[in-house]
Amino acid sequence: MEKQFSKSEARNSKKGILLVNLGSPKSTDVKDVKEYLDEFLMDERVIDYRWIFRALLVRGIILKTRPAKSAEAYKTVWTDKGSPLIVITEKIQKKLQKLVDVPVEIGMRYAEPSIENGIQRLADKGVSEIVLFPLYPQYAMSTTETVIEKAEEVRKKKFPGVKINYIQPFYNRDIYIDCLAESIKEKLPENFDALQFSYHGVPERHIYKTDPTKTCNLNDCCSRDDNPSHQFCYRHQCYKTTESVIERLNLPKEKTIVSFQSRLGKDKWIEPYTDETLETIPKKGIKNLAIVCPAFVSDCLETLEEISVEGKEEFLHAGGENFHYIPCLNDEDRWIDVIRTLCEEKLDEFYLV
Repeated sequence: MEKQFSKSEARNSKKGILLVNLGSPKSTDVKDVKEYLDEFLMDERVIDYRWIFRALLVRGIILKTRPAKSAEAYKTVWTDKGSPLIVITEKIQKKLQKLVDVPVEIGMRYAEPSIENGIQRLADKGVSEIVLFPLYPQYAMSTTETVIEKAEEVRKKKFPGVKINYIQPFYNRDIYIDCLAESIKEKLPENFDALQFSYHGVPERHIYKTDPTKTCNLNDCCSRDDNPSHQFCYRHQCYKTTESVIERLNLPKEKTIVSFQSRLGKDKWIEPYTDETLETIPKKGIKNLAIVCPAFVSDCLETLEEISVEGKEEFLHAGGENFHYIPCLNDEDRWIDVIRTLCEEKLDEFYLV
């Protein structure tokens, strides 16, 4: 039986924060990239086929060729200190640690440092109540949900005496929207024809699978304020983030674009697709483009290579003239303040047991 915490115990327990990001290969070596992709793509919440079919697809097809290609891509973004995503997350940890009086550790959903390692480091410091922050603004089966499921699996198996409070998706929180809008505003070029919001894509079936209300139809429901599926709908949350940011920036809607990147395989993913959009908009008169990726809070392969390099090539080849990538929030001080606020809210909840 798991330990139950009384209010007095909660006040006397030591608390800590665990920041969880996606993860990265240990190096750009093909072997390390293959190991990372195997763990990532074999996650049933990323490729949601039955195990045997998932294994046939991932280990029988994808891992035969993709690791070598991905290794080359990683080499273009790798830093002297390692993976940009890991390096940035470590910077966030250090900055946050200076602002809070509880221990702060990091964990990755895939590869190292793992979620288990992060919980262990906190437990070694006497922490029994953890605020776990999945660093994803919007909710998706392949991001927030898989982090929580993995953390709960680890907690129940290895740390049954530890209690975890999870920070929920913050895609519509004013403090986050203000932070994102301010960051974008500072980096927008003076002259641009459109601002494109490119979100990581997911298969359409994921939207339906994560909707316990069964009210989502992927059509007009995203624009309705009262649809009960919104708290689980990744697509709605992406559009809501965009809507809120352009309102803060006072941009006309016709000067903004929403698209979804990184699709895998032949299944139907949520549309419109980023690559196809970049290839068609120059023909519509959009020659000067600014682009931002608000599904990510830390720059990584999907932003630095897929968008800033490949996306730029696609746009310019199609007739575009100027392509301006706007970096993620990374370790900006204003973003660290948002993280601190959201974490402190959850830390306070421990006292309300």
